[in-house]
Amino acid sequence: MRLHGSDATVPLLRTSVPGSTLPTAKAADVVARRQTLGPANLAEAHGSISALNGKEPHRAGSRPLYRMILAVDIEGSTKRNNRGREELRYGVYRLVGEALRQTGIDRQHYHHPFTDRGDGFLVLLRPVDEIPKPLLLSHLIPALARLLAAYNSNLSPVDHARILRLRAVIHAGEVLCDGKGFFGEDLDVAFRLLDAPRFKAELKSATVPLALVTSDYIYQSVIKQGYEGIDDQKYLPLVTVSVGDQRRKGWVHLPPAGGISAVPPLPQAS
Repeated sequence: MRLHGSDATVPLLRTSVPGSTLPTAKAADVVARRQTLGPANLAEAHGSISALNGKEPHRAGSRPLYRMILAVDIEGSTKRNNRGREELRYGVYRLVGEALRQTGIDRQHYHHPFTDRGDGFLVLLRPVDEIPKPLLLSHLIPALARLLAAYNSNLSPVDHARILRLRAVIHAGEVLCDGKGFFGEDLDVAFRLLDAPRFKAELKSATVPLALVTSDYIYQSVIKQGYEGIDDQKYLPLVTVSVGDQRRKGWVHLPPAGGISAVPPLPQAS
């Protein structure tokens, strides 16, 4: 009985190899490998050469996804101890979640859970007709400002160190995800604006609990278009950051607290 391979006819009982005689089982194994892999791949199958010849495997790149970008950061979190930071983190997660809910934005509209950043987090909202970009400026930000002011006004004077004040950024653009996290130039723009020293200084000198910076893209496409509930005169081009080889402008807004005291009174000296 003979077995017909793809390139030769090999006896089942014995197979001649220069300088040696292979046992029957090994001969059959070689034949099976030759039939499956072909002669050119035998050395590769035994590990003597690399299938990639030392080159890194090619992987398909991530596809960009258009998202509205909201990120928040707690003012002065590094000045608090760990217990204080934990309390503030709990508060900001709860208040931002409530502001989203009041605006009609549910979990189905954004990536959940939020992407944590230690002293803040990132929210990526899917573009749907029910959530146009103006809604974030006309409803979400005012709701968050009111919630923060109410939270702070309920603190007693001795709890002044627990006051929660936030910086927020709104942008929109293409983001990518490689299974380890989100990244991309538009996220770099948002975070540079959020962390800009001039923007931090604006909140530090303000009495309101929330400061917002938007990208120039948001200003040009939304804010200055005269949509209801958005006053373009309240946005000032106070921030400029560099991302790559480009300068990016940021527009700063300090939303009012809706008549609620933004900061509880300090203890009176006796």
